[in-house]
Amino acid sequence: MADRRICDRGTILWQKAEGAGVFLCALLLYFTGPQPLPMVTLLPLFLAPDLSFFAYLAGPRIGAFGYNCVHNYGLGALMLALGNWFQTDLMASLGLLWLAHVGFDRMLGYGLKETRGFGFTHLGRIGKARPVQNSDN
Repeated sequence: MADRRICDRGTILWQKAEGAGVFLCALLLYFTGPQPLPMVTLLPLFLAPDLSFFAYLAGPRIGAFGYNCVHNYGLGALMLALGNWFQTDLMASLGLLWLAHVGFDRMLGYGLKETRGFGFTHLGRIGKARPVQNSDN
């Protein structure tokens, strides 16, 4: 099966730069606004979306669905917007941390997952590629 990667290298770099921008802006907004969360909780909350990896225990299709549900900008932006609308600093702060996490992942090249497996993303293949077996031996 041919690799279905549709993005060229320049497009992938743009998407990584976009992720870096979202990551940095979300952190800047978080640290310049009200901070209702104790510092000790920031790293665990920042990494919390990665618990969606456990969806892969049910297989690659469910794993990709679970991962993609959590690792998108929309839900973090919605949480940020609702937190601002209802003037709930905690919700807005969690939305910023969520956006920062997704931006950080995109900056590192971890894109939305395909159902073929964890290593196949919209930004291309991640991880070590398996060596091709030579059938002539």
